[in-house]
Amino acid sequence: MSEPTSETGADAFDVVIVGAGPAGLTAAIYASRGRLKTAVLERNMAGGQIALTDLVENYPGFPEGISGFDLSQKMKEQAEKFGAEMREIEGVAGLRSDPEGCYVVVTDREEIRTRSVILAPGVEPRRSGIPGEAEFIGRGVSWCATCDGALYRGKTVAVIGGGDSAVEEGMFLTKFAEKVYLVHRRDELRAAPIAQERAFANPKFEFVWDSVPKQIDGAEMVEALEVENVKTGEGRSLPVNGVFMYIGQIPNTTWLKDTVELDEWGYIVTDGLLRTELPGVFACGDARANPLKQIAMAVGEGALAAVQVERYLDELEGPPETAPAAGEGSAAGAQR
Repeated sequence: MSEPTSETGADAFDVVIVGAGPAGLTAAIYASRGRLKTAVLERNMAGGQIALTDLVENYPGFPEGISGFDLSQKMKEQAEKFGAEMREIEGVAGLRSDPEGCYVVVTDREEIRTRSVILAPGVEPRRSGIPGEAEFIGRGVSWCATCDGALYRGKTVAVIGGGDSAVEEGMFLTKFAEKVYLVHRRDELRAAPIAQERAFANPKFEFVWDSVPKQIDGAEMVEALEVENVKTGEGRSLPVNGVFMYIGQIPNTTWLKDTVELDEWGYIVTDGLLRTELPGVFACGDARANPLKQIAMAVGEGALAAVQVERYLDELEGPPETAPAAGEGSAAGAQR
């Protein structure tokens, strides 16, 4: 792929942001406030996974908590206020350069020309596919104990999985829940030894070994989890108020596998300034290879990505005759 130049068509966006989760929406706020012509590609609804979270209590500025849907809508409204254009899509098929020096983002509906790109496609929880899982999302089925754990004070929950995430998030849930079933398909955990020691020493844990989830039951909310022993075939019904799935995440990056560098799990590789190997293409949020998948982390990366885009475009155009004062329209000055 050739490097875009400053000789681009007038119809091109300054930046196209792929993804409308917290990282993408924050990048849109900074970029559009910096007077960049900005498009945001959103699939299904703004907010990504947080839009499905009943209550977010660990995001700064909301001491009483805020629903994930409301938080994502506020972010979207703020981006649109500064001029970001939201475009609904079903999916992105690819990214290429064109002869005029732009990048072209190929979606299921159109091809969009842009001088730079911010990749924030996010991740999707690996689904078990069992009956009741999809029906009870936001009503007892969750993939984020940090986000939703406080909703289960004095209640009983089940955690599915046996790795570090399952055990550590299960430990977090014991701060609130009266009882935590940990359902694992094997007879030993895969988590780090120190995490296992803490879990085994916690009286709130009950381990359901050699078992897999088969069905989630309930009326309006989750009421029970049906499990099956993989060795004996025996079924069991666990009375629970919530089910937390930790069987892995899948980054939404399959369309990028021949375009930018991905790690062995499919996460986008960048340097410390969020630059991919392609000039003018940056990445942020949960789909980037980083150690923490949290809203606050995504928001910070979104802001940095937008600042880096503006600097990249400034370098393409050459030094301005008079540099704008900090805070006068530029994304960098908009940090406050």
